[in-house]
Amino acid sequence: MNSFMEWFWLMVWWFAFVMYLVVLFQIIADLFRDRELNGWLKALWMIFLIILPFLAGAIYLIARGRGMGQRQAEQMSASRAETDAYIRNVAASTPAASPTAQVSEAKALLDSGAIDEREFAVLKAKALA
Repeated sequence: MNSFMEWFWLMVWWFAFVMYLVVLFQIIADLFRDRELNGWLKALWMIFLIILPFLAGAIYLIARGRGMGQRQAEQMSASRAETDAYIRNVAASTPAASPTAQVSEAKALLDSGAIDEREFAVLKAKALA
């Protein structure tokens, strides 16, 4: 039973340590994301996080937690807007080929001699299917 409890508490401590690292990296990322905070204050926060990490992390989350959430939400919405713009751009550059357009393209290929009657019939069947 003793070895199970040792294992259990080891897992609890590992979980707490990993969660601490996640919070610490979120704080550091937020420090560098914040455009309103000048470089000297960022440096002071980093020194404070290195010297007294748990206390500094708690103070940062209490003092700047709301702004931290707002900055992350702004970054996510900007990222989504960029992705949507990219998708719209790519979708607009690829023509939505209607069956009529596909058949006319195939007919143009047939007339130019690039394909024969059998290939034209296959392309026409695909377009109309």
